Amino acid sequence: MSEGRITSTFQNHITTIEFYHPAQNSLPGQLLNELVFHIHQAGTDDQTILIILKSEGERSFCAGASFTELASIQDFETGKKFFLGFANVINAIRKCPKMVISRIHGKAVGGGVGLAAACDYCMATKYASVRLSELAVGIGPFVIGPAVERKIGLSAFSQMAINATEWQTADWGKQKGLFTEVFEDIKQLDAYIEYFTAELVKKNPEAILQLKQVFWEGTDHWDELLERRAEISGRLILTDFAKDAIKAFLNTG
Repeated sequence: MSEGRITSTFQNHITTIEFYHPAQNSLPGQLLNELVFHIHQAGTDDQTILIILKSEGERSFCAGASFTELASIQDFETGKKFFLGFANVINAIRKCPKMVISRIHGKAVGGGVGLAAACDYCMATKYASVRLSELAVGIGPFVIGPAVERKIGLSAFSQMAINATEWQTADWGKQKGLFTEVFEDIKQLDAYIEYFTAELVKKNPEAILQLKQVFWEGTDHWDELLERRAEISGRLILTDFAKDAIKAFLNTG
């Protein structure tokens, strides 16, 4: 699980957090823990006004959970701990006193969709198709569900959760409110993010913080809620159905 990395860079009051993993930017537990650390560090930095969350490469934004790590889970406590990794990242973004802007350059699956939904402002390219594949491998998008439902509504979340094998387009994501803007390519996406963030950092940081708190009203119970959801996933990952489905995925992948 030592593969992968997370880096933070700072420029012009903007901290950019970038993650990478060779398996399509999937997120094993170690990287999830590191991501929480980087978000907290940027959030408590007096010089940082905005945070940009992105991943490396030109293909997948994030493939979600590490299937290799999922396949290794043999007991409830280990399973709960793994899914709490995603819960902790979502709650770190929620509680962060800085606006978090996400750059979605490619496909997002499962936990990757959860990351995008948890961010305060999300921009993408037309290649940023999205899918919640959890039900297809015997579990469900329980931990990330509150973040996704909050952004796109119960109906669209239900569609994604139940139709676990079908990709939804980036335009669909924009129509449902997951993405605020969709661009033709990475070059256009990055150019707009540079312009947008340069304008936003000129605004009153206290006003930005108060806006973020308004956006997240009604979520104070998410620490407990997402822990309960992690327990559901932690139990389901131990079922024969989930074990067989993940094994089949790894054998064909």
